[in-house]
Amino acid sequence: MRPREKALVHGLGCLSNAELLAVLIGSGAPGENALEAGQKLLLGFNGDLHALGRASICRFRSHRGIGSARAVRLAAAMELGRRRMEQPGTAGDRVTKAMDIVKRFRPRLLDRSEEEFWALALTRANTVIADLMVSVGGQSGTVVDPKVVFSKALTVRASALVLVHNHPSGNPRPSESDKRLTRDMQRAGKALDLPILDHVIIAGMHHFSFADHQLL
Repeated sequence: MRPREKALVHGLGCLSNAELLAVLIGSGAPGENALEAGQKLLLGFNGDLHALGRASICRFRSHRGIGSARAVRLAAAMELGRRRMEQPGTAGDRVTKAMDIVKRFRPRLLDRSEEEFWALALTRANTVIADLMVSVGGQSGTVVDPKVVFSKALTVRASALVLVHNHPSGNPRPSESDKRLTRDMQRAGKALDLPILDHVIIAGMHHFSFADHQLL
């Protein structure tokens, strides 16, 4: 039974990852069927759905038998999956634990191929004032200037900050530079009476909280 027919009879939940890709692809290159094309595509990402979700249209097009229309269809499906995960945060939301930060930032950072550094500006009651974009770097890191962070925070009259950045590698453990930056930011925050409440690293479906690990 072909994947499309199988889905009609049994539902999409019974399809393998390769079969789901076959439904999106529709048909393979000459000499192969859609399922074989789906298996090859999945193999090209080592079976990693997170890597697949981060793929660009150009990356999909680089696979044999996937032209512009199929590449756009695949990328659109990945984008819909990301949007489904989104839980839009708004000003006025209250932050009480690391998971509040993760839920707010994971949808926007989950599939980023470069590091982004953000600061969440809070009131004294830990309600959100603003999400402050600080910097965007490459796959291995981004440059963060504490003066920029605190300048942005003071502009919106923040009383406290939570630092947030992603690790595209998928490893949530903080690097030595992450720890050093957090210590520097913590010292500067104390001097300005603008405390750093947490630093959360998001790495795919994993995260690391400095506060939870008593590193603040």
